[in-house]
Amino acid sequence: MSHFKKMMLSATAATALMSGAAMAQDDTIKVGILHSLSGTMAISETTLKDTMLMLIEQQNAKGGVMGKQLEAVVVDPASDWPLFAEKARELLTVSDVDVIFGCWTSVSRKSVLPVIEELNGLLFYPVQYEGEESSYNVFYTGAAPNQQAIPATDYYLEELGVEKFALLGTDYVYPRTTNNILESYLMDKGIAEEDIFVNYTPFGHSDWSKIVSDVVALGADGKKVGVISTINGDANVGFYKELAAQGVSAEDIPVVAFSVGEEELSGFDTSELVGHLAAWNYFQSADTAENEEFIAAWKDFAGEDRVTNDPMEAHYIGFNMWANAVEESGTTDVDTVIEAMVGQTFPNLTGGTAEMLPNHHLTKPVLIGEILEDGQFDIISETDPVPGDAWTDFLPESAVLTSDWPGLDCGMYNTETETCVQKQSNY
Repeated sequence: MSHFKKMMLSATAATALMSGAAMAQDDTIKVGILHSLSGTMAISETTLKDTMLMLIEQQNAKGGVMGKQLEAVVVDPASDWPLFAEKARELLTVSDVDVIFGCWTSVSRKSVLPVIEELNGLLFYPVQYEGEESSYNVFYTGAAPNQQAIPATDYYLEELGVEKFALLGTDYVYPRTTNNILESYLMDKGIAEEDIFVNYTPFGHSDWSKIVSDVVALGADGKKVGVISTINGDANVGFYKELAAQGVSAEDIPVVAFSVGEEELSGFDTSELVGHLAAWNYFQSADTAENEEFIAAWKDFAGEDRVTNDPMEAHYIGFNMWANAVEESGTTDVDTVIEAMVGQTFPNLTGGTAEMLPNHHLTKPVLIGEILEDGQFDIISETDPVPGDAWTDFLPESAVLTSDWPGLDCGMYNTETETCVQKQSNY
């Protein structure tokens, strides 16, 4: 065989291999998973990575999406906020994923947001947050403040008679913005400014003795004190241990947490946490057929000792809505899928139905749970589904804002001036 013919055959074979690889790639839909598997947030986020792997496995067993199998692309941003942005860019430009499910803290989401918008990616964010945001490229499947923080505060005021508030948070955007909203709300409700104690600590903070002492001192005048906790990650371990060390029970000073669920409690000695509270939109103890099926599938996938929690349900709802939107659209094209997402409905795990709103937030019931000795929650309060509000009514600059992507092409629309304050770059 001549050298020329050998070269032609080699080139043909190489082309065939590349075509085969391209066809194989075209036969899968890539799903990016952007959750910390190391660092201070791994205590919470590793479970969400596992949840996504389970959901993808289940969907593939049903035939995938549009007849294509889903391929998980997992990265570890390692609780490093700038690294979240780098890994998001890697997922979109190198791995060429069609969608990303990820982030926990708002600082990680804020880091990722410019990359997602620049590259017209698609992010599903599954954790409660401070609101004050509505991006064309993001679907917020966790709670906005009116679906968690405000109802929990109302419970303290109306059911427990709390008169003084300690707002304890990790030092980043979610706790600071949430507490800014709550301070304004509490003062509107007649709580004096001097009866609101606010404190922030860094991620991974471990020495809680003085802070807990300060909280205890708030009640020296006999007024009922309650703690609203936006403490995130493994810092919660030290906080709850210090409460127990100082003999603070839930009857003395109740704590309602916004970032502590079943997964975090599975690593605690919960015997001295009994009676403290958490506000979420889902608890494992919800008594429904859908939840029973979800728990069984999770334990079969991850192990009998594994628990479920609220952000897992948010991923469950968001993932299924995305899969349905892709099927209906017949494409993974981001703009087409975003359009198809608004109005999607899917059964939640507490017995109702979640709906994706024009502001890219969900309708969600609000649940208050009381910690039991086994690390589960007794659901002591539950509302009907509440529409997520991207812009709070309790800050003057936000009260005039609304978000409506299909109707106004705007996530930050001023209803007084009737102008779009900030459109997304790709609109």
